[in-house]
Amino acid sequence: MFTGIIEELGSIERIERSTDAARLTFRAPLVVAGAGHGDSISVNGVCLTVVDRTPEGFTADVMAQTLAMSTLDGLAEGTPVNLERAALVGDRLGGHIVQGHIDGTSTVLRVTPGDAWRVLRFDLSPELAPLVTGKGSIAIDGVSLTVSNISPASEPEQWFEVSLIPETLTATTLGALGVGDQVNLETDILARHALRILDLAAAARPTAAGAGAADAAPQAPAPQAPQAPQAPATQRSAL
Repeated sequence: MFTGIIEELGSIERIERSTDAARLTFRAPLVVAGAGHGDSISVNGVCLTVVDRTPEGFTADVMAQTLAMSTLDGLAEGTPVNLERAALVGDRLGGHIVQGHIDGTSTVLRVTPGDAWRVLRFDLSPELAPLVTGKGSIAIDGVSLTVSNISPASEPEQWFEVSLIPETLTATTLGALGVGDQVNLETDILARHALRILDLAAAARPTAAGAGAADAAPQAPAPQAPQAPQAPATQRSAL
C-alpha cells in the first residue's frame, strides 16, 4: 500500500521485452535504499515487485495485463517516472490509501496555467466516471490529488480536473504533461467497494416484470383439513 506522496523522480534505464511481458530497470537511488528482493515500489502509480537491485536502482518484471492497462508499455529509456516505496505501518498518511492497482488510463484534455499553479483536465471513461467525485481523492501516475472540479452527470463526455501546486509541478512528472498525454488512474478504493455493493444489490433484486407476474398469478385455495365431530356440551345445573 502507498500514500500517493512521491519520494523520488527516477527514470527508466533499460527495457527488456518478451512476447507477453517486459523487464524494466529504473534509476532510483533514494527509494532503493532499504528495499530488498520482493519489496513493492510504485512506478507511475503501478505497484511493481523488486526482483533485483543495485545501490543506484532496481529491476522489476511487468506482465502483459499491466502493460495493456497502464502507460508503462509506451515509456522509453530515459523517461522520468514517479517513485514511492510502500508505506510503513505507523507512518503519517499524507495523501490517501493508494493500492498501486490502477483502473485504467486517462488523457489530458486541457491545461490551464495560473501564476504559481496549474489546472489539468482529464477525460473519464463511462466505467470510471461513477467512481470519481468532487473533493474526492484520486491517484494520477501515483500522485495523490484532490478532484477540484468535475463534469455534470448530464454531460455525455465526462471529465474531471485537479489543481497542481508548485511542489507537485516540480517534484513529479505531472508538471511536464500537455494536452493529449496519457496518465495512469487509480480511483478511491472506498468508491470501488461501494459501487460493487450497489451492483450486487441490484442484481439480487427481482425485475419489475418478474415481480408483477408473480403478483398477478391466481392463488389456489389452501386445502381444508376435515373437522372432527363435536360432542354435545354438558351443562351443570344450578343449585
